[in-house]
Amino acid sequence: MAREYSMARRVLVTGGAGFVGSHLIDRLIERGDEVLCVDNLFTGAKANIAHLLPHPRFEFLRHDICLPLFVEVDAIFNLACPASPIHYQHDPVQTTKVSVIGAINMLGLAKRTKVPILQASTSEVYGDPTQHPQTESYWGNVNPIGLRSCYDEGKRCAETLFFDYHRQHGIDVKVARIFNTYGPRMHPNDGRVVSNFVVQALQNKDVERIILTRPAVEAGEKLGFLPGDLAQKVDPYLRPLYDALNEMMGVDAYQRLVERGAVEVAPLAYMRGRTLNDAFIILDEAQNTTSEQMKMFLTRMGMGSKMVITGDVTQIDLPAGKKSGLVEALEVLKGVPDIGISMLTHRDVVRHELVQAIVRAYEKHVNRKGTVR
Repeated sequence: MAREYSMARRVLVTGGAGFVGSHLIDRLIERGDEVLCVDNLFTGAKANIAHLLPHPRFEFLRHDICLPLFVEVDAIFNLACPASPIHYQHDPVQTTKVSVIGAINMLGLAKRTKVPILQASTSEVYGDPTQHPQTESYWGNVNPIGLRSCYDEGKRCAETLFFDYHRQHGIDVKVARIFNTYGPRMHPNDGRVVSNFVVQALQNKDVERIILTRPAVEAGEKLGFLPGDLAQKVDPYLRPLYDALNEMMGVDAYQRLVERGAVEVAPLAYMRGRTLNDAFIILDEAQNTTSEQMKMFLTRMGMGSKMVITGDVTQIDLPAGKKSGLVEALEVLKGVPDIGISMLTHRDVVRHELVQAIVRAYEKHVNRKGTVR
């Protein structure tokens, strides 16, 4: 039987200096666990865990999990493996070794210490899928000898090992097939979908610029007269967008792109009268647009451009009786070709877990009253 442990665990995270691993460690430390981070720093970076090094409940060990590891822990998260095509194709034999031999070593550790273990797998186990979306019962459409197979087949073999260890030795295993992820600490040249778009779209001139905009609506408050020039006046409204870009791209890289005009952050009112060609345009906080503003924005799209509109219809700050342009657009544009609509829920919230409970409560309240504007 797996050992019982208190809320404070000693947790091993392999690949902990990587993009996903470092964020996982942040959460484990936040919940009170002790964390042993193991990484050989092939694709991971000490910069990702630099803020944790002084922490009394954090320990870093530079180690390759293709070699046995003898430690005492209460749980294991096995995230070690290059995840981007550029990195895992650099040394395909080593990539396969990390997935297979690394999994054997970590499963052996879990068996000896009688602790649960999670394997970070990937959507790549489905190969070039013919079924969309993929379910866990779908076995995939795979190529065992292709250039990407070192990663795909290595992860498939690791999953086999995990379930065989469970059946043969009773190990408590979990397997998570992770799809495309992006965010802070992600390497901008890692070759994955979202980072590829942002970097290559600008480098290859697929788009000339990225434009981010949002309506200037106070959250139920009046800010009064704002002194200063235009940039200073709109800064309070656009600060969340600045913060997100700075975090994803780094302050210096962001400033250089702004100076070149490759990235533009502007209030929605400044879209009026413009035709936005060869651009990727993002409208944030769209629930606070009026019907007229939304129609104005949608008709700014020029040749070679794409638009993404985001908003939360439970957080509308328009005056009472004023219908949200986003709510109206969802009604008007439903079924229009080349327009996709994705509805997110509390499960997609990536803030404090209490925020999920708050969002659920408000969703129930709105559904009861039927008062979405």
